[in-house]
Amino acid sequence: MKKLLTIAAIALAPLAFSSHAAMSPHMEKTLVAVCKAGASNSMIEFSSTLREYRINKQRIFPRLVCNDQSFHQFALSNGADRTAAKIEPYSFGTVTIKDITMNYHEDDILAVNF
Repeated sequence: MKKLLTIAAIALAPLAFSSHAAMSPHMEKTLVAVCKAGASNSMIEFSSTLREYRINKQRIFPRLVCNDQSFHQFALSNGADRTAAKIEPYSFGTVTIKDITMNYHEDDILAVNF
């Protein structure tokens, strides 16, 4: 019985330490295609790529990183302003709070990032 338990533990050990961070080749190909279509600034190509791969905009665009930049920033840095405008509602923003008190100074701005 002890021998059977040891064999089972050895056989199941690789499953316990598997990494879920690695992405499948199909997923990587899909995301690369979305990044390329976003950099093209062609709304026809961008829309057809999203339809072809059935991309959920609310789930993908806030999390997609292309070349170590957010997808919105990646589109802007490649001159794809129409693509960036299309996905802007799906990107995370920045909240700025101005302190309104008796001794309010216009230069005093408290920025909150979440």
